[in-house]
Amino acid sequence: QVQLVESGGGLVQAGGSLRLSCAASGSGFSISAMGWYRQGPRNQRELVATITRGGTTNYSDSVKGRFTISSDNAKNTVYLQMNSLKPEDTALYYCKARARYVDNGPQYQYWGQGTQVTVSS
Repeated sequence: QVQLVESGGGLVQAGGSLRLSCAASGSGFSISAMGWYRQGPRNQRELVATITRGGTTNYSDSVKGRFTISSDNAKNTVYLQMNSLKPEDTALYYCKARARYVDNGPQYQYWGQGTQVTVSS
């Protein structure tokens, strides 16, 4: 079982920056990928950015060039550096991890509880 805990959300003015963190805990797992998703009050949950264990990244077009995802595999932690924030970035940001417990075994998806990011104009 994997538990994900996000932190770093808050209130920031447009143009400002925040750094989100998500730490995975538990035992016996190996994470293959982690990512960030967000859901605004009128939006479906959407992908923001993902990163594989090997370091391959993928970004939503809406955040490309402004956000940077990174990870520390030794700490089972993923980060999202958010710069040049816009009011449209306001959302509940969720961390997701994909993990397995046995080599080549089934992979499972886990979600954090979310951390709120609010960007004021």
